Order: sequence, then C-alpha cells, then structure tokens
Amino acid sequence: MSLHTRRTRAEPAPNPRRTRAEPAPNPRRTRATAGATRQSGRFALKLPHEQIALDWKENELQEGHANANIFFVGLMGAGKTTVGRAVARRLQRSFIDSDHEIEARTGARIPVIWELEGETGFRQREANVIDELSQRSGIVLATGGGAVLHPENREHLKNRGIVIYLRANPHDLWQRTRRDKNRPLLQTEDPRGKLEALFQSRDPLYHETAHFVVETGRPTVNALVNMVLMQLEVAGVVRSAQS
Repeated sequence: MSLHTRRTRAEPAPNPRRTRAEPAPNPRRTRATAGATRQSGRFALKLPHEQIALDWKENELQEGHANANIFFVGLMGAGKTTVGRAVARRLQRSFIDSDHEIEARTGARIPVIWELEGETGFRQREANVIDELSQRSGIVLATGGGAVLHPENREHLKNRGIVIYLRANPHDLWQRTRRDKNRPLLQTEDPRGKLEALFQSRDPLYHETAHFVVETGRPTVNALVNMVLMQLEVAGVVRSAQS
C-alpha cells in the first residue's frame, strides 16, 4: 500500500489592509521593564516565577540575513508550531508546519505513514518537503522533531534561513505530550524515558543547526514570541516597527 502525494498551499500571510501588525517590541523598553540582561552572549528575560534564556551565535550571522526565512527546530512538544505561527502572524508572513504539510500532501496522519512506510519512508518524505519549503522566501517554518537527523536537512535549514532552537527539558516535554496519541515515537511503555533518550541524542544536533537557542521553561506564548522577535530585530533579521 502506498501513499499518494498532493500539494497544498501554505497558510497565507495576513492581509495588511485588514490586519494591522502588532509592533515589534522596543529592545530598550523590553530590557528595562522585564529585566533582560546580556552576559557572555546569553540573553535572559526574567518574569515573575519564570525565565527565558536565549543563546545568540552572533559570529554565525552573516550579512544578507535581513528578512530571511525563520525556521524552528526542537523536540516534540517544545512549542514550535504554536510559537512559529504567532511569530508569523506578528511579522505578517506565511506559516508552514512541515508535519502538517506532509499530512496534507499524503492525505494520511503521521502515525499511519509510519505504519505503512516505517520511519525511513517518513524521513525521506520529510527531507523532500524541507528541501522544497526551505527554498521559498519570507516564510516561518516549524519542523518535525526528527528533522535534524538528516545532515542534508541541517544544511538546508542553516544555509537558507535563521534557525531557532526551542529548547525544553524532558520533564516539561513529557508533561505536554503524555496524552498525545499522534506521536509514534512515544507510543511505548516508557514515553518519559524515550523523551529523555531523544533529548540526549538530538540536543547536540539542534545546537549544531541553530543560530539562536531559546530556553523555553514555562513562560507564556506571548513572552516567548516577544523574546524571539526582539532578538531577531537586534540581529537585523527583521526590521523594527519604526524603520
């Protein structure tokens, strides 16, 4: 049994005439009011009972990255789709989730694809989709948790846009995904142990691929989005609301 592929369109960017973009946060004001600091390349935004930290590999950011594609990587449950969609809305860009794109093209859910084609078949579909999508312009893309396993995926993402790693500890990831039946790798007797193993093996690959590393902790989505946008603006990846 095989799956047929069909193409779908990415979620369209909001019509600027109908929807006014929310202004990007002012870096000076955000740091002053939220207590953000920079120490040895690390940015931290401290909020009541929570903290967001962001590593900035500024030596890897090259000229020409202004208005570049934005790619999110990280383990399942890290918030790539939620944060990515919100960032795209704020920037008035098209948002695409690579897993959702695969499902739309095949007409089958991810667990069904795994059952019929195995992980090898799924990873090949994933690589094809990422190769195609990463060649587009002005998009925000949320990738699947295992996208970084293929070296070509890592190269495509790193060379065709700005990569943000949403990093969360295995316990938080387990809390977010423990009732999700659409995660083939977690359908085991010990899903928490599986997440810990995945974190150990993939964390170095996420770091290798990413330009930014955001420690998510347990903040609000809006706080994460503001932090991501602020640092993208500081790095010159997106234009400020005042420019």
